[in-house]
Amino acid sequence: MEQIVKKQRVFFNTHATKNLPFRKAQLKKLQTALEENEPLLHEAIYKDFKKSEFDNYTTELSLLYKDIKEARSNIFNWARTKPVSTGILNFPASSYIIPEPLGVCLVIGAWNYPYQLSFAPVIAAITAGNTVILKPNELPTHTAAAMAKIVKENFDPAFFTVVEGGVEETQELLKQKFDKIFFTGSTKVGKIVYKAAAENLTPVTLELGGKSPAIITESCNLKVSVKRLVWGKFLNAGQTCISPDYVLVHKSIEQKFLEQTKEEIINQHFAFENDNYLQIINNDNFERLNKMLVPEKIYFGGENNKETRYIQPTIMQNVTMEDAVMQEEIFGPILPVLTYETIEEAIDKVNSLPKPLSCYLFTKSASIKKKILKEISFGGGAINETVMHISNSNLPFGGVGHSGIGNYHGEAGFKTFTHYKSVMDKPTWLDPSIRYYPHTPFRLKLMRWFMRF
Repeated sequence: MEQIVKKQRVFFNTHATKNLPFRKAQLKKLQTALEENEPLLHEAIYKDFKKSEFDNYTTELSLLYKDIKEARSNIFNWARTKPVSTGILNFPASSYIIPEPLGVCLVIGAWNYPYQLSFAPVIAAITAGNTVILKPNELPTHTAAAMAKIVKENFDPAFFTVVEGGVEETQELLKQKFDKIFFTGSTKVGKIVYKAAAENLTPVTLELGGKSPAIITESCNLKVSVKRLVWGKFLNAGQTCISPDYVLVHKSIEQKFLEQTKEEIINQHFAFENDNYLQIINNDNFERLNKMLVPEKIYFGGENNKETRYIQPTIMQNVTMEDAVMQEEIFGPILPVLTYETIEEAIDKVNSLPKPLSCYLFTKSASIKKKILKEISFGGGAINETVMHISNSNLPFGGVGHSGIGNYHGEAGFKTFTHYKSVMDKPTWLDPSIRYYPHTPFRLKLMRWFMRF
C-alpha cells in the first residue's frame, strides 16, 4: 500500500494532472472503457445482486456517463482562476483565487450501487486534477473484480488504480498519508475512517445514511404519491441510502394509504424474474432484516427465502418509535408506517432521530412545505417525489450530522477535491506609510476610514 501511494505522489508531483486537456482525456478514456465493457459490468452485477441490465444502466452507468459529459463540458470554467475585489485598503493590488488539486486521493466505494458510488467520486477527483486510489467494497465480489480489471487495463496505476480486498486491505490503506479521503457507507464505518484520517489531518468527505422519512399529508395527491414512494422505497430492494426509510402518514388517510400502497406493490410485480428486484447483498444482512419483521405488525408481505436471499416488499403498520425497525437504518425492502395527527407531531418524531440523509414530503400545502423545510434538517430531499433529486447534478449531494460530511455531484464534486488558493498580487511602485510605525492619531483616523471600504 505504501508503494502504491508513493508512486502516485511521485506522479502527482510531475504536475501532469494539472493540465486540463490531460484531465479531459482521462475522463474520456474512462467513459470509453465503461462503454466497451458494459457486458462485463452487467454480468458481474447480476451475479452479485440479480440486478438487471435495465436497472444497472438506469441507476448506475447512465449517471456516470452524465457525470463525465458534464465534467468535460465545464472543466475549463470550474478550474479557471477567479478574480475577486481587493478593496481600497490594498490599492493598487489585484486578488484572485486559484483552484488547485489536493493531491493523492483515496475513494472507498459502497456495495449497494457499486459502480455509481465508486466511479462518481473518482470522476470528480480526476476532474479536479488528482490521482486516485479506488477501494471498492468487498461484498459484491464480481463487481469489484470487474472494476479492477477495467481500471488496470486502461490506466497507469501511478495515476488511477484499484486496490481489491476486504477489511484488512482497507485498514492498511487508511494508515497511509492521503491528501483526501472520500468514503461512502455506514455511519459506523464512517467513524472509523474519520478517526484514521485525523491521524494525518487528512480532509474527508463522508457519504453516510440514516433514517430518511417520507411525510404524507392529507392534502397530497395520494395516487401519485404512493406510486413514487413505492418506486423509491423498493428500488434496489430498498438497499439505497436515500430510500424512504419510514413513512409518517396523517391519521385520517392511514387506511387508504395502506390499501393503495399494497395495491401498488402488487401492480409492480417485484420479482427476480421480472428484472425489477434484487437479492439482499449477503446472509448477514438477510438475517438482520429478518429480525425486524414482527409478524403481528405486518400489513402486507413478509415472505422470505434465505437460500435466494429474497425478502418480499413488506409494509409494517402500528409501528412506534420504540420498535426495532426504527432503531437503525433499514436498508432493505421493509416499509414501517407510523401515523401523526398534527404536522408538529410529525416534525418532532423526525427530529427525535439523528439528522437524515434525505427527507421526502408529499403535500399540496405551501405552508406545510415551508414549515418542513424550515424546521427539519436533512442532507437533501424532494417535495412530492423520492430519490430523483440525486439525478440533478446542480443539487450538491451529501448529508449533515450523522448522515455525512461534505457533498459532491457536478461542480460540488469538483470543489470537494479542490483547494482554493487565495492570492493577493501587489506592485511595489506605491507603498503608503500609513500602516507603518509611528502609530499616530491621524494615521489611526485614516485607518478607520479605509477599513469602511
